[in-house]
Amino acid sequence: MRIMRQSKSLILLAGLAAIGLGTVLGVEEAYGAKCVESLWPSAKRAGVTRATFNRAFEGFKPDPEIVEAARYQPEYVKPIGEYVDRAVSAKRLEKGKEKLVEYQALLDALEARYGVDRHILVAIWGVESNYGEQPGDKNVIHSLATLICSGTKSKYARGQINSALKIMQRGDVAFEAMNGSWAGAMGHTQFIPTTYTAYAADYDGDGKRDIWGNIPDALASTASYLKVSKWRPGQTWGYEVKLPKRFNPKRVSKKTQRTLGQWRKLGIVRINGKPFPRPSDRATLFAPEGRRGPAFLLLNNFRSLLRYNVADSYALAVGHLSDRLAGYGPFVQPWPTDEKRLSLAQRTELQALLVAGGFMTEEPDGIVGPATLEGVRSYQRAKKLPVDGYPSQTILKRLRAEAPPPLPARADQTGSVGEAQPANDGATPSEGVASGQPANAANGQPAAVGSGQPANVRQN
Repeated sequence: MRIMRQSKSLILLAGLAAIGLGTVLGVEEAYGAKCVESLWPSAKRAGVTRATFNRAFEGFKPDPEIVEAARYQPEYVKPIGEYVDRAVSAKRLEKGKEKLVEYQALLDALEARYGVDRHILVAIWGVESNYGEQPGDKNVIHSLATLICSGTKSKYARGQINSALKIMQRGDVAFEAMNGSWAGAMGHTQFIPTTYTAYAADYDGDGKRDIWGNIPDALASTASYLKVSKWRPGQTWGYEVKLPKRFNPKRVSKKTQRTLGQWRKLGIVRINGKPFPRPSDRATLFAPEGRRGPAFLLLNNFRSLLRYNVADSYALAVGHLSDRLAGYGPFVQPWPTDEKRLSLAQRTELQALLVAGGFMTEEPDGIVGPATLEGVRSYQRAKKLPVDGYPSQTILKRLRAEAPPPLPARADQTGSVGEAQPANDGATPSEGVASGQPANAANGQPAAVGSGQPANVRQN
């Protein structure tokens, strides 16, 4: 749920901007110190020592990037098809298959101990932190304090911060290494502090539940949590299905449960034509785009995934990535493409416009990488737009509309070096997954985000 109202404290700090930057920073530091001190009575009651508390908040300042991130969560605000396609990219799929081989012995043992499918564990690892490459670089305690002091998701953060302080106090991880996401989600598989406290596992028996630097501990913790979330061994999360003609899925509540056999009697069948293995399993119908996109019958294990993250798009992405890692194909029914992905010419044009506007410095080459994503984020911040860094058609159209008109050419000129190429608005999507086809770098399509560029190619 997105918080729509501004807190009084945040409005106060914003209003003070007119006084001058130095003054605002001073006021912000003073307010942050006062806010932090207000957290001490609760921390003390929870068993946190004053030494731990002081060490945790030494040098604390509210972080505006945390507030910005809290107001934009892609699993809630992006179209579900776009979110799933980006989560199940060709590069993530390739790397996940490598992890299945690299950690085969560990995954064998985890399946035997917890009964959770290895493909699900690796899929969660991939979606949560890109297999440990992007676990978050924000100090967890400072992130939670920022949420509390800004009034942004403060109720959630208050419920987490004492657990975070006690994790630090127990010594499972050093304060300097206790990093994570804006929401305080930590480690390879992104446990929030209360979930960590209740379910994290010390798989290697070294006395620490290290989900930051110890992959066996991290994957065992995820398996432990799914087991207590009523994961059913040997069963899948759901099935893509075909709806009968004139069946309107929007007239069926998401809470309506029927057995697979009962759904079959209504004319809903598996998309591949095979029978349901266990007709007595209870399922709910999920068709987020109505008849325009894929539809699913969701089983108990999907609901277990929702314990990890309550967004349907997240659970669907994890389930689909796990299927792809197990060797199954993409969804048969494509997602509707209301906003086409950018062609190579359009990506190059977008980069050129970002450079012209001072949001990016690298030379435009049409290859989307960290510099392009940061350039889009900088533009979105400047224009007070939701910040996700996604180079969309909407962003390109805004940049075009805001660009100054070109200077008239002299009579002896026929063109200039670096002249922008015309946009190809009718281009096909640059990633095959969005059109229902497997994402494959060898299919001749232009490279796009997550498509796996060679190491010697610079990505903007």
